[in-house]
Order: sequence, then C-alpha cells, then structure tokens
Amino acid sequence: MRIACVGGGPGGLFFSLLVKRARPDWEVVLFERNRATDAFGFGVVFSDATLRAIDEADPVLRDALADHGVHWTAIEVWAKGERERFDGNGMAAIRRSTLLGIMQAAAIGAGVEILFEQVAPALDDLAEFDLIVAADGANSALREQVGAPLGQQVETAAAKFIWFGTTHLFDGLTFVHTESEHGNFAVHAYPISDDTSTFIVETDDATWRRAGLDEFDTAAPPGVSDEKSRAYIANLFAPYLEGGELLVNNSRWANFTTRRTPRWHDGRVVFLGDAVHTAHFSVGSGTKMAMEDAIVLARRVTGEVRRVLSRLRPVAVCLPLLFAQHPRRQDSTARPALRRPRSGGMGARARNARIADPTRSRRYFSGGAGLVDRWRANH
Repeated sequence: MRIACVGGGPGGLFFSLLVKRARPDWEVVLFERNRATDAFGFGVVFSDATLRAIDEADPVLRDALADHGVHWTAIEVWAKGERERFDGNGMAAIRRSTLLGIMQAAAIGAGVEILFEQVAPALDDLAEFDLIVAADGANSALREQVGAPLGQQVETAAAKFIWFGTTHLFDGLTFVHTESEHGNFAVHAYPISDDTSTFIVETDDATWRRAGLDEFDTAAPPGVSDEKSRAYIANLFAPYLEGGELLVNNSRWANFTTRRTPRWHDGRVVFLGDAVHTAHFSVGSGTKMAMEDAIVLARRVTGEVRRVLSRLRPVAVCLPLLFAQHPRRQDSTARPALRRPRSGGMGARARNARIADPTRSRRYFSGGAGLVDRWRANH
C-alpha cells in the first residue's frame, strides 16, 4: 500500500504517523510546501474534555503538552474596568512550531518520508499512490483538482481578525474588550509557553476602516506582517499588555471563512481538516478536529483498506455536522464577542466541550444518523 499525504500540519502529520505505526510495511510519503522550521501563527489550544481520543490514539500530543505546553483551568473576561473569572475549564496550549517539530520527528522516526519545500503535486503526478490524503488546509489545491464537486458551502464572516503573539503572559484563556475613538475591539488571548501568549484581535469592518487599518498591501508575499496595525493595537491594549511586546508572524487582517462540505472524498482522494471543514478560532477546535479526522481515517484505512473508499461517509467526526445544523454559529462568533463583552467566546467553548465526544466518531464514520438524531433531541 502506497499513501501520499499532502499537507504537513497537525492533521496530516498525525494521520501519517498513525498509519505508519499501524502498518510499518506500507509506504507513506508526506508533501509539505514549507520548510521544516516554518510555522505561521503562534499557538494551538485544546480543552481537557476533548483530548481523550487523541491521547488514546497516540501519546505524541499528550507528551508535547506535558513537556512544552501550558495548562490552566480558568477563563477570564476583562471589560469596562472589571475582571470576571470562571473556573473549571481545563485547557492546554502549545506553540504551533513546537508541536509541529515534535510531530515531524515522531513521524520520521516511525518511517514516514517527509518531503519539505514541495508544493502540492498535481493529481496526475500522484498516480503511483493507492490513496491520496488531502490535508492541505482551507485553501486546498487538491480540492480544486478533484473531478467531481464536493458540494462545499463557504461563508465569509463580516468581522475582521488579526493574529499576534505577545511577551505578556496571560494566566489562561482571557477575553479582553476595549474601545477606541474608532469603535470596539475584542481580544482572545492565552499562554502558549513560558514566555509567549497568543493574542488575536477582532473588530467590525466599519471600525477597521475608520481606524485606517485597511491600508496594508494584501499582495505582499507570505511572511510580511502589518506593522501599522501592530502599532495601533499595541497602543490600544497597552494597559492590558503591561509592558509586553506584540509579536508578529505573517500577521495581517482577514475575514474568517466557514467551510462545510457534505462529501469528503473523490475516488482515491480523501480530505481531512480545514480542507473540508473549518471551525472559528473562538471555538478552539480546528487543530483538534483535524487530528480527530486523522484518527478515524487512519483506523479505517489500516483496518479495512479494501473497503474503506467505497464505505467512506461524508462526516468523519461529529463536530462539523453539528455545526452544520447551526449555519450562522461560526460566522457570528466574533460579533457577539464585540456586543456582549461579558460572554466573550465562552458560549462557543462550552458548546464545544459538551458536544465533541471524539469516541463517537468511530461509530459515525461507518454510517447512520443516529448520533445526530440523539444530539438534536437533547438540544
């Protein structure tokens, strides 16, 4: 069996690692367009309630979080000069670059061949492989090459967001709300190491334009950051950063795109992660969902390789389908954060912890809508 995996994010790496450990006699080749040390963005976060299935599949994430991550149990909301704290919400986060490095080493150690600085090959160039796994992200090149439409639905949020880091260490997941003369801004922050926190800023389009933050050249190559916006945000949130520096890494404003896809495969090409479904960062599930996809697909492929492609169901994990029952939920998450500062993104995180039981995805992958019917009856 020869498998090509396109995309070296956590989902693609985890799938490749799991397959190679289960079937060391198979050939698994992973194509990654960036260098081994490249990692856009800052941190990834996981809730304790959603980590069990990933830990059971392989200890690589658990060990990475234990050795290099940060754990907390409280969420704080800062608004109008007040701070409110809500305990009992166990979460852990780690630098994305650190996690990728650890997973790369584990995959290579298991025998996966990783080809860095390799753009996504054309499907015709992958004819020698029995299975092609497209884990190449929201802008998937392979998704655009498949011969049949996947039925995807794409919605673009009106709110603007930009991803920074900061040397200020927050105690845990923190929602900060403040106002400038141009309008409201909201921050979603959490620690990812002993010296850095992720710092994501959101605002509405009108405020963004009034503040003059729309001047960045969007044609700039990847890696170039919006320094004017960094200066503006650093000044606005200075009281909360307490002397901490804002850090950039390909930091530029964007609109979040929600993607839902009813069909996850085309012939011998199978998709996972952001290539077929996205989750707003306030839900904190994108990386987790991709890794859950990887678990289910790897188990199906290694356990039932001759039948898997004919039986493949369009939903590998329950969370994307559950979001599909509420089509405006992800699109609107930023707007309530700006309007109702006391709630922040806590509602979305609470829903995520409640509905995302990864152990159910193994059953649902094989077919049947019973899971969704039961969930609807209880909500």
